[in-house]
Amino acid sequence: MANKGVWIVVFVLVVTNCLTLAMWFNKEKVEVPASVETASSTDEVVATVGEHNITRQEWLHQLEKLYGKDTLREVINREVIYQLADKYNIKVSDEVIEQELTMIKAMYNAADHETLTDEEEWRKQIEYNLLLEEMLTKDVTILDGDIQKFFKENESLYKIPTTYHLSHITVKTKEEADQVVEELKNGSDFAVLAMEKSTDEFSSNQGGDLGYLSKESGFLPERYMDLLSSLKPASFEGPIQVGDEYAIVYLHEVIEGKEYSYEDVKDHIRRQLALGQIEGRVTAEQFWNEIDVEWFYEDAK
Repeated sequence: MANKGVWIVVFVLVVTNCLTLAMWFNKEKVEVPASVETASSTDEVVATVGEHNITRQEWLHQLEKLYGKDTLREVINREVIYQLADKYNIKVSDEVIEQELTMIKAMYNAADHETLTDEEEWRKQIEYNLLLEEMLTKDVTILDGDIQKFFKENESLYKIPTTYHLSHITVKTKEEADQVVEELKNGSDFAVLAMEKSTDEFSSNQGGDLGYLSKESGFLPERYMDLLSSLKPASFEGPIQVGDEYAIVYLHEVIEGKEYSYEDVKDHIRRQLALGQIEGRVTAEQFWNEIDVEWFYEDAK
């Protein structure tokens, strides 16, 4: 647990940005569909309560009232950073994005209440975060000696053990477990069954998701560890008896252990050290004037 605390301190901006992803994805879902451009579509009834019809226009008006300003701000921020990155020829390679994603996964567990299911969206968010960090720190000077010193003092942070993304379903009897296995074999969704049947209250609400765990973490039951050598990604095993209950374990993904070299992470360290020297809020809005932004909510940012 101490190691995770250090990770969170070192990668504070990455983690902070990632903890806002659920809000961002929810905002993206409330974007106005193209179909509402016509008057007839805005009159479409989307719900009926008793004798009262709720129209698409009412619905969209409420969505704009609740989320419109924040969502538009996010869209503007992204466009500002993409335009400025192009202006200053700042680029982020796919390799760097994958490295950041791996680091995030190494920190992730089900207690974070975030999902890593749509990795393409996470890659887009990571790219934006990195471009923003580069823009914010492009004029901050960090000495090579300071970067090397930090790496030597925290080298263990960049050694990621082999990590397994696992979900499970736990039930009280062998008969219940066999029934779950039968439903899975017939095509039932693992996450749905976990929410319906699992006795593990901590993980059931998240579809049985246990997060990314390593053998070194101390959180993997020994019986689960016995399965890891035979389990393939996107497959399940069980039932197995764990204490007084029975479990079915699903393996989503394996992240092979990796030790990042100084060359691999020196830019990452430079950005984090540079961000630590910046006072005030760290947002894209401070670049709006450079791009000359005009928007619907001119009263205030």
